[in-house]
Amino acid sequence: MPQHLNQPIRAQDWAGLRVWIIGASTGIGAALAHALAKLGANLILSARGRKALDEVADHCRHVHEDNEILVLPFDACDGNETQSAAAQIQERWAGVDLVIYNAGTYEATRIDSLTAKSSRHSLQVNLLAPIAATATILPLLLQQPSDARPRGFAFVASVAGYRGLPRALTYGPGKAGLISFAESLWIDLNGMGLNTWVINPGFVRTRLTEQNNFEMPALITPEEAASEIISGFSRGSFEIHFPKRFTVFMKLLNILPISWYLRLVRRLVPPLSPAAISASHTHHKEQS
Repeated sequence: MPQHLNQPIRAQDWAGLRVWIIGASTGIGAALAHALAKLGANLILSARGRKALDEVADHCRHVHEDNEILVLPFDACDGNETQSAAAQIQERWAGVDLVIYNAGTYEATRIDSLTAKSSRHSLQVNLLAPIAATATILPLLLQQPSDARPRGFAFVASVAGYRGLPRALTYGPGKAGLISFAESLWIDLNGMGLNTWVINPGFVRTRLTEQNNFEMPALITPEEAASEIISGFSRGSFEIHFPKRFTVFMKLLNILPISWYLRLVRRLVPPLSPAAISASHTHHKEQS
């Protein structure tokens, strides 16, 4: 049995590697772009807004002037735009080596704030879009020559996908599905010489987590997250999870019997009353 599930990407391997970061405008994606630029990677930076991407690109060029940086804004939830972006990469760079799918959305959700519209949006962004994008982008990787260069897909999911958590009614299922998708994809792509990684962060300080009105244990910065991701790539493992002081605890919770687990995590949030839920749903209906 091979020692590594994936081909390790060590510091010296990033130089000249064509890396497409989808969701590169802020947070983990932007910090990862900065860190990979220092290591000499050629970067394709994508998100919906060009202005923020241009700022990230300028910073990347400043830290390493020899990098090739391509700013390619598009909406990953739009299949036509994803197809167009892939075609532009094929035309300009003749393909790509590594796709890091970081685009996502997050909103703390309990049953009193659950709506059909927000549920569809969350699952579309966090699960369906990366699955569809993989189908579109895969030919760019398959047509590359067989050499020692590491190639594949990396998906940024979350420890919220390990098991049902409070305030994660829609976010958790999307990330759980993405973890499952990455596992299934590894099975199919491994025999083709392509790698698949899943990246499961704990709490990272971003504009999305700023909305949380509860204490976030082991909170780290996007720069710390980027460092953990690069370190994880170097180990050749399938899953990259961090910070360990939090994610190891989450993994221990994951092995508890379901009856123990549910009773334990139920204590983490105050109970909701039927009257409060009914009033909240009436409010959401009036707003829609």
